[in-house]
Amino acid sequence: MSSGIDKERLAEKVKEAFTIQADALTHQLDRLKRAELVRTAEMLVDAPVIGASACGHSGIACMHFAHLMCCVGKAARFISPAEAVHGGLGFLQPGGIILLASRGGRTAELAPVQDYCKENHIKTIVVSENAGSLLAKDADMVLLMTVTREIDRNNCQGTTSFLVMSAIFEVLQMLMIEIMDFSDQRFAEIHPGGAVGERLRGERA
Repeated sequence: MSSGIDKERLAEKVKEAFTIQADALTHQLDRLKRAELVRTAEMLVDAPVIGASACGHSGIACMHFAHLMCCVGKAARFISPAEAVHGGLGFLQPGGIILLASRGGRTAELAPVQDYCKENHIKTIVVSENAGSLLAKDADMVLLMTVTREIDRNNCQGTTSFLVMSAIFEVLQMLMIEIMDFSDQRFAEIHPGGAVGERLRGERA
């Protein structure tokens, strides 16, 4: 099966894929307004509870976001749009925040989630490329992402977009650590397992 494959060309595709993703992160730094990232991090620090919702690759990135929030002591969870409108949004309380991720800003499944939040005094943060989308226009905060192209030949798999979205979420957590002056000691309490927990416990001993 592999006898007719041009391995040299595939090796070049590897280089091309990493170059595309590196370029996307560079473009993202140029597009995002850093002051808005800081304000978003402050909102998340002040929120009593945090939700995240999206579909597909964006949904998987939002699971990562919820975990990042838990790692700095915030009550956070991912909820699928389908579960959200079947009673799942009850965990959000007035004053809470939900992050909605949609590259194009047109994910229909997220519209009723945002409507519920508007009616119940829950702030929404939208991460999207499309500042003119209905999701973005109704948001309390919009973080604009930029995807130059995906790495697959058809430019349709959520690869580069997943990387860029995850990078935004990780920068938000980094800012929250700075704002809260979040200590290694506190992280060791939350994260006692694995090599990280072992290292932190050793440093405290």
